[in-house]
Formats: sequence, C-alpha cells, structure tokens
Amino acid sequence: MSAESTYDIIIAGGGTAGCVVAGRLAAADSSLSILVIEAGPTTRDDPLHTQPARYMYHLRPDSTTVKFNVGKESAALGGRAPVVPCGQCLGGGSSVNFAMYTRAAASDYDDWATVYGNKGWSSADLLPLLRKCETYQVQPGKPTHGYSGPLKVSYGGFYPEFGQEFLNAATQYDKTRGFTDDVNGLFDCNRYGRWQKWIDEKTGTRSDVPHHYIYPIQNAESKLRILTGHQVKRVIIRDGVAVGVQYIANPRFHSDSAPEVLTATARRMVVLSGGALGSPGILERSGIGSKDILSKIGVKQIVDLPGVGENYQDHQLILAPYIAAESTHTLDGVVEDNEPKIEAWSEQWKKNGTGLLATNGLEAGIKMRPFKKDLEVIGPEFRKRWLDYYVPAPDKPVLWITVMTLLTGDRPVPPGGKYYSVGWYLQHPASIGYVHATSASDVNAPADFHPGYLDLPEDMALHKWGYKRTRELARRMLSYRGEVPGRHPNFGPKSKAAAGPKGGPISVVDADIEYTAEDDQAIEDYVKKAVATAWHSLGTCAMKKREDGGVVDARLNVYGIANLKVADLSICPGNVAANTYSTAVLIGEKAATLIAEELGIPIEDVDSTNIRARL
Repeated sequence: MSAESTYDIIIAGGGTAGCVVAGRLAAADSSLSILVIEAGPTTRDDPLHTQPARYMYHLRPDSTTVKFNVGKESAALGGRAPVVPCGQCLGGGSSVNFAMYTRAAASDYDDWATVYGNKGWSSADLLPLLRKCETYQVQPGKPTHGYSGPLKVSYGGFYPEFGQEFLNAATQYDKTRGFTDDVNGLFDCNRYGRWQKWIDEKTGTRSDVPHHYIYPIQNAESKLRILTGHQVKRVIIRDGVAVGVQYIANPRFHSDSAPEVLTATARRMVVLSGGALGSPGILERSGIGSKDILSKIGVKQIVDLPGVGENYQDHQLILAPYIAAESTHTLDGVVEDNEPKIEAWSEQWKKNGTGLLATNGLEAGIKMRPFKKDLEVIGPEFRKRWLDYYVPAPDKPVLWITVMTLLTGDRPVPPGGKYYSVGWYLQHPASIGYVHATSASDVNAPADFHPGYLDLPEDMALHKWGYKRTRELARRMLSYRGEVPGRHPNFGPKSKAAAGPKGGPISVVDADIEYTAEDDQAIEDYVKKAVATAWHSLGTCAMKKREDGGVVDARLNVYGIANLKVADLSICPGNVAANTYSTAVLIGEKAATLIAEELGIPIEDVDSTNIRARL
C-alpha cells in the first residue's frame, strides 16, 4: 500500500461492527471507496474460524487472533491482575467467540433511549435491525426474529446429552421457572430452554461477520479495501474536522517492516471501530479526552471529553467444572488438540455440517431472575440494586446460567477425561472500570486498565448465589461424576458443603447443601480467584449527553469533531443482558443506516411498522 492514499470512508478497526458497517455501505453503493484497517489477520475459509467448536484455540497464550489486555492488580481480586482478551482478526469477536446467540432484554435498549436520552435507540427502534441481520432457522413465524438476513441462527449440528440433562434437572429441581422454546425472545426471562447458536444448520459453519458481510462482496471491481495487520495510531484532525488517520504495520505480523507511519485520507468520514479496549486509545492519542489523561502522555488536548475510556463494563464470568461420565460427548478432545479425533470429526463436518465440530457445546441455560426466597439467600448487599434497577424492569435477568461441555482453563496432566461446566455471569454488574492510553506514540503500550471486577459488594453477593445455584443443578445431572479437584471453594473437611459423591448424581428431591458463615467465606475466596472476563467489554466511549460523560451523540458523532463517528461496543451507555455479539452487529447495522442517511445513499430497510403490528 502506498504511503498515502485517499478514500471516501475510513473505518479504523475491522471487528464485528466495523465489518458490518463496511459491508452494508459497500453493498449499498459500489462507487463508495472504503478502507478498513484491521490490526489482526484475515480469517477467510480457515477452519479454526469457520468450525464453531474450535473457539478455545484462539485463547491460547500464543494466539495471534486475540489481544490479551492485562488489568491492574486489584485488591478486590486478592491482588490478582485480570487478563481480558479481545478479538484481533478480521471480524473481531465474531470470528473467535463462543458463537452463543444471546440478545439483550428489551428494557436494556429502552434504557439507552430513555435513561440516556438517545432518540432512535429504543427496543422498538432497534428490533427491525435485529431481525435484518439474521436468518432464524430454529422455528418459523417468530415475530421478534428475522428470516432473510446474512447471519444464520440454529441449534447447531450436534446436541450433546448435557443440554437435555441440564434441562431435565433444572425443570424438575426448579419448578417455579418453567421452560421456553425461545430464551432470546427479548421481552421476558426466567425460563429454562435450549440455547440457540450463531451456526448455520445447513453447513455447520460459524455465522461470523466477514464470511457473511465482507468476503461475498469482495472482487476485482470492489472499492472496499481491507488492510489487515495494521494498527491505527491516531485520527488526523484539521480545524475540528477528521480528515484521515495515521497507522502503522502491526509488529506481530510485520516484524521485518520499518516502523513507518502511514497516512490515509478520508474525503467524507472516519469511523472508529476499535472496540471498547481500542477506540478510547485512538481518541486519546488524537487529543480527544480528559486533560489530565492527555497531559500524562504528552498529547495536546483538542476536545475535552473526560468520558473517554471511562464507564468500562463486562459480565464477570465463572465456569465451575465437573467430572463427566466417560460415555458422554464433550469438546475436551478439541481443546486438547487431539488430531485423530479432530480429523475424524472434520470429515463428518465437511460431509454434511454435523458432528461435534458443528456445535459450541453451550446447549441450554437460563437468564435467571431471583424470587423472594432467592433474595434472602443473596442477602442485603444486593437489596438496593434490586429495588432501584431490577424491580422496575421485570424483563431484566440478574444472572445468565449455562451448561458447557468442556473444561476451561488448565488441562489435567496427562490429558484426557471428560468434563462439563455449569457457569454463570452477572448480567449487569454494578462495578465499573476504565481503560486509558499510556503513550502518545506506542500503539502497543499496555493500557492503564482496571476492569473493576468485584469492586462493589453487590457483585460478590450475586456470585455467591450463582455458585450455590449452579452447583445444585450440576450435581443433579445424570452425567455428574464429581467436582474437579482444586477448582472449587476450599471448604473444610468437616463442612457439609465439602465435595459430595463421585459415583453419580444425587436425586432431584435431595435437600440443598447447607452453607455456614465459614463456607460463605470459602466461596468468597474462590470467587476472587476464579472470576474472569466474559469477553464482553463495552461502554468506554459512551453514547450519553456530553455533560454526563458522553463521548458520542445518538448519531454516533464524537462531540466537538466533525466527520468522526464511533461504531462499536464502546458506545453502549449501559450494559446488556447478553453475550455482546448480537449488540455489536446491531450497532454496526444502526451505524450503517445513519451513515447512509447522511451521505444520501439508499440502504436496504425493513418494515418496522409491520414488525410492531405483529408483536
């Protein structure tokens, strides 16, 4: 690529939202020249990306498709420094995530419109776009789902026994909540169900963004340029207008390249899509942010936006592991890179899109909301949060709970064995963090990053309940053969909460485990060691009023700068009760619509009036 080039639109970051924006605009107007600059590699036709079961491969320490962001040592975590990966390849998280189809509660989006004052971002406004992006293969005629979009949604090409075991145990043990045929219908929660996946049921392939928005429209005549392996350093701003970007070759992929700073010029617009952990740094290196932060790194302030890098949120995940019967089907062989097994499963996958490689192993779950008796277990630390935030919104769940057919984290030595996990994450943690640049010139300098996990006591209270609740479900599943040693709280040997029988499950009607104050302390110690990212970073360039710490307005314009937008999960003003892929796609679709309007480009639309009439 030449040292300087000019495009109509430059998109800084080829993650999920950025690729949706690029794909939609390129398809709408083939004369529009678009440059997407992505820090990571391409993913085209790579089975490590297209085979849904291979996602754990990307979390290896030597991975070249994710970036590992290290947070500060945290007193709330017992002095531990949390590590938060984010996708760093074309498609971002869509190319490496767990392929879980999870949509937010309708009230989450309604909050964006009413609480934060963003016109056009309510659930009613956004539902047409949620439908537009998908082809729902699970069941016809569902009014909140779409049936002609690029991304396929199904139950995958294989159903391990753990899904049905979990549902059988849950619906017999917990008869107060019941079952649903759609755990992602938007408007309710608190029912168990089989979990949908971002997987095409016909091919067994991952429904990522590059293979469905980008690669199909790339050809010799296309004016859509995808530049992988390069990182955006800063936005070039002249007289309050964004006119281009400076970027460099990523040394992870161009170790022999000279550290030359390249320039690309934008005739019409620059769109930042570096994600919640990337976009704030680009803004700060460009002179947009808090005066205190910018002065520390020697950057002259152009626009005072103290909200840049603040409001960091995630979902705080724990996956408690259990030993499974040897006869079960798990993804442990995939995680251990057992070549003979993977080759055999690959043949089946290539033949008809079925088998273990055509699932993500996340087969069933619930978006759980506590009843009165549960609130008594959770305790007083959560009471104010419950009354203020959850009671007014009955569609908002508190926990997400699932069964996962593999062991995450450190593998046993020697390898082998069958495992499953019953895990949970907090849907709307109260704890908030931040991320800021630490260098004006070094794009790869470690950020000043504090995720904020467990900083507030109400989050710990929910985790303790999550452990107790999921443990009762796990030990009632037919394949239960005990707890993985060393991966659960260190209860005393005389405690009634100590590890139970290993020969099989307990009865559904057996009593719950009784926990003492000492047991609760053991759970707290465990949570501090075990809690981790759910890979759902968001909120750091929040779409709020400027005086409330906002960075962008409801049209995604960065305050104080013309022709500069942000379109990624960093714009979320509040958290969403969901894995964030769906919301990232939604933001990309919304951004493409807004940009097309401003540029006078007709873009494919959906009939929102008809959708509302069917609900």
